[in-house]
Amino acid sequence: MAICFELVVNFGDDAEAARAAARIDPKPRVLRAGAHRIPLHRPMLAKVSSYIELSILPVAVSWGCGLDGTLPRFELTAAELSEVGHQLYELLAQFHGYTAAKVGWDPESLVDPAELRCEWSDELNDGSIHGLVLCEKLHAELDLGSDYEVFQPGYR
Repeated sequence: MAICFELVVNFGDDAEAARAAARIDPKPRVLRAGAHRIPLHRPMLAKVSSYIELSILPVAVSWGCGLDGTLPRFELTAAELSEVGHQLYELLAQFHGYTAAKVGWDPESLVDPAELRCEWSDELNDGSIHGLVLCEKLHAELDLGSDYEVFQPGYR
């Protein structure tokens, strides 16, 4: 079983925005983490229940990820992993048209609006899901407070 560190983005039904985001060229992008230089795998698009999901994984950071093949894992400290995460959020800031996004270990369930409503409502209300980015429309639909910081125009 794989445990993946990744950026996961829910584009709802906006296939054009999802395809535009997936066209980023991962080759010139190398993330820095301490002394490590970590490339990105090619972005992956998938239809997940009622929405289009984009996943972007750094190479050799996850546990048991098939995309990494036999590459040895980078042994990252918590601080280095945070560096990688911040750079994935910088990448996210270039995308538009998405509903929800999250960087972390297997964050897929946290970008599904249905799961957020049913399974994560307490955590949403107390603000304990750190790093979750929501479009303004979903933020309003979930009736969340103004304590969610602005990520970029149109997103909290």
